[in-house]
Parts: sequence; C-alpha cells; structure tokens
Amino acid sequence: MIEVRQVLTEVETIFHEFGPRDKKPLIRGAVAAVLKNPYAGRYEENILPMMEELNDVGLDMAKRLVAAMGVEPDDIESYGKGSIVGGAGELEHGALWHVPGGYAMRELLGWKGDRSSYKQGQSSAPKGLEMGRALSIVPSTKKVGGPGTRLDVPLTHVTASYVRGHFDAMEVHVPGAPAADEIVFILVMTTGERIHQRVGGLRPEQISKYDGLR
Repeated sequence: MIEVRQVLTEVETIFHEFGPRDKKPLIRGAVAAVLKNPYAGRYEENILPMMEELNDVGLDMAKRLVAAMGVEPDDIESYGKGSIVGGAGELEHGALWHVPGGYAMRELLGWKGDRSSYKQGQSSAPKGLEMGRALSIVPSTKKVGGPGTRLDVPLTHVTASYVRGHFDAMEVHVPGAPAADEIVFILVMTTGERIHQRVGGLRPEQISKYDGLR
C-alpha cells in the first residue's frame, strides 16, 4: 500500500531580517514525501488501513529532517505538518497524515504518551503520567492541488501552542508533485521563535510542565 516515489528535504538558516544579527540563527526545515495514493479515482469507505501503514513513514521522515537540520531532537522548538492531495484524490486522503505525521514528531521530540489513546479519542494524559516534551497538538493544513502546488504549513511551539513568538508558517512544495494519483505528506520543524520576535505574549521559559495539555 505504501509506495514512495520521492523525498525532498530542505533546510534554511536565518541570521536576521533587516535587524541586528541574532546570536543564535534560526534553523527551519521541511521534509516532503511523495506517495502513491491507493484510493485515487474512486471512493473508498474505509481508508484507515493506510493510516496505520504511514506510521513508519512518519517516523522515518521526522528522523531524516532532524538529521538534515544538523541538530538534536531537544533543539527543536516548533513543528507542523501538512499534505497535498493530487487531483484524483479527495481532501480526506490528506487527513490520513494527522496521527502518523504528528505523533512521529512528538515521540521523536520526547512525548511519552500512547498514540493509540489518540485514535480512541483520548488526547489528554491519564493522571500521574509523565508526558515529557512535545505536548502541543501539531498544527496542520491540507489541500487538493496539482504538480508544484505550494502549501503554507503552520508552526507552533512544541510544548505550549500559545507561545506567540513561535506562531509561524513555512511554504513547502515539491516540483512536479503531486501527480493526480499521488499525495505529498509534509513535516516541518524549527529551532526557535521568529527572528526579531517582539510582539509580547508567553515566553518559552514561562511554560509550566503541563501547559501543553490545556
């Protein structure tokens, strides 16, 4: 069911945006995998089997991205995900990425929960369970489009989604993809807040242990 045609990884390093050069540059990265859409051209009632098959794809992509960025998992401060479905598919096929893509990053970055509880509609942690980092829900977006379609993938802080300085997005596209019978699945991560962030709000150092669960 899983047939990967292409994987694209891109990394950018931002030193400043017309202001003073930051002591620690911001590293932003994206990884996009182009897969055959097994449901293209028809309506399939049960599409969940592909979601399960995508788990390994998500974890491989997350590891590949952190390695390409040249950092450790603990250096990642924000994340996001997205999907672009080719014209012979439907938007719901892109939604298959929600669990495999999001939880691959969360588990790699230190979340210690059980992704199976999310499938059962229990997204919060049982009392007394140590959840670690990456508590925030992973923001996402998806669309149906043709080859070269661009997607602005949202980013938020990995532990508390309302840290204002980490509200951001990264534009991602794969030249020549998706074909009509393909899907592009995307993960994005960064090592910090926007360069020259100065609009106030909650600071990362002010996050309490379980803020991300609220």
